[in-house]
Amino acid sequence: MSNASETPRNVRSSRTRDHPLFELQYHSGDIKRGVKYIFLAKKHVYWGGSILIFWLALLVVGGIVAPAAVSNAVAARRYQSRVELRTALGVRMQELVRGLSELEQRSEATRTEMTKIYVAYGFDHGRSIGQGGYPTAPEPVPESIYASSITLGNGLLARIDEQLKVLDVFMREVQAFEHAHQEQVLSTPSISPLRDTDFVLTSPFGNRRSPFTKEIDFHNGIDLAATAGTPIHAPADGVVTFAGRVPARTNISFWRYGNLVALRHGDRFVTLFAHCREVRVKAKQRVKQGDVLATVGNTGWSTSPHLHYEVRRFDPVSKREIPRDPRIYILDHRWRDEEQILIRARSAPDLRAYEPLPRIILR
Repeated sequence: MSNASETPRNVRSSRTRDHPLFELQYHSGDIKRGVKYIFLAKKHVYWGGSILIFWLALLVVGGIVAPAAVSNAVAARRYQSRVELRTALGVRMQELVRGLSELEQRSEATRTEMTKIYVAYGFDHGRSIGQGGYPTAPEPVPESIYASSITLGNGLLARIDEQLKVLDVFMREVQAFEHAHQEQVLSTPSISPLRDTDFVLTSPFGNRRSPFTKEIDFHNGIDLAATAGTPIHAPADGVVTFAGRVPARTNISFWRYGNLVALRHGDRFVTLFAHCREVRVKAKQRVKQGDVLATVGNTGWSTSPHLHYEVRRFDPVSKREIPRDPRIYILDHRWRDEEQILIRARSAPDLRAYEPLPRIILR
């Protein structure tokens, strides 16, 4: 009997040691299925709790780290966007600076052309058109990789603004002058005697080596090479004072001009057109600007078909018609060295360097 009573005690003791800490019962709505039991031992609770704590820790760390990570990602994206925007603005700014540079060049070219008009009309030679500094001191530029470009752009804007102001004043003066002196304007040489695409400048105004004597001499006009037969147009309204060839016995120098047409424009200018092939006007004939006077030829002392064009302006001091660089009076064509041409035009002429016009031309 003693043995029989011990066995249940040992079994109960073993069951007590392995008894689960938690017992979960699931009762189904169907009574036939009975009850389901889930027993959680100590080790199950330990591992479950560890996993739960681990996931809670992850959630806490994620809650702390995630906003910073998201913020960094957003900041990085914003930074990249700003870099792209700055690069695009930099490219656009460079384009604008190039545009300003081109605009300054055009304004400078306009200033030069207006200065030519100023000289052609005989305004004050001591005055300079379009020269000046900044109207105001340029503003300081913040430090950046584009600071030099911004500074350059500000300088261009200041110079363009200054030139436009000067040109505006000049335009008002010219308009007032032209309104008050319409006849003088019409009689001032201002266009090329040859169309712009019809000629090439082969010999400029001033000292040169003669193609015939090989000596340095003074060239009274400019030589414009063109195809024989190219029409020669009147540069301004005027009266033909000579049309033909000067006899050698009268003046050997002007005999070398070959077939010659001379126009008088009021009491201020005389223009000459030499080496013509065909003369289409007669002495005392009145012509308008643009009328055809003759055609390009190769007569007289000439090595190839070209037009020798002279502009002589009456000088009240010497009482003579002084040769002037014809390029000043060709306003419908741009020359490569126009600034130098204008500088030389303002210097006093050497009265010994040229031959006066003979009476046969001035009659």
